[in-house]
Amino acid sequence: MFDHTGITVTDFERSQIFYVATLAALGIGASKSPPGERLGFGNLSKTGLELAAETFWITAGIPYVPRTHIAFRARSQAEVEAFHQAALQSGGRDNGLPGLRPQYGDGYYAAYVLDPDGYNIEAVYRY
Repeated sequence: MFDHTGITVTDFERSQIFYVATLAALGIGASKSPPGERLGFGNLSKTGLELAAETFWITAGIPYVPRTHIAFRARSQAEVEAFHQAALQSGGRDNGLPGLRPQYGDGYYAAYVLDPDGYNIEAVYRY
């Protein structure tokens, strides 16, 4: 349904460290854009050398953080676990350990973290 989305972050450098490490665990790369106040992320192209398209980005500014929840698709339970570990090691806070969530359907395996600005970020694998 969605084509792309972005969020505003208070500390661009801190959020860059968090998202580069956390999304890499899901096979999502950062763009090679010049340093600044915006950084895009997306799946790597078939060559693996550049992004096929930016589908998520962070921008420096003053965030508006109501109950915001963003879920990234994982390709395995191991990716969900790697996402959670990478998030905690790069400044995120636990908001739900990796595990099955039967309340969301059969085979719904997910983990939740709060990013440095308090956004609820999820990795989900459905099997």
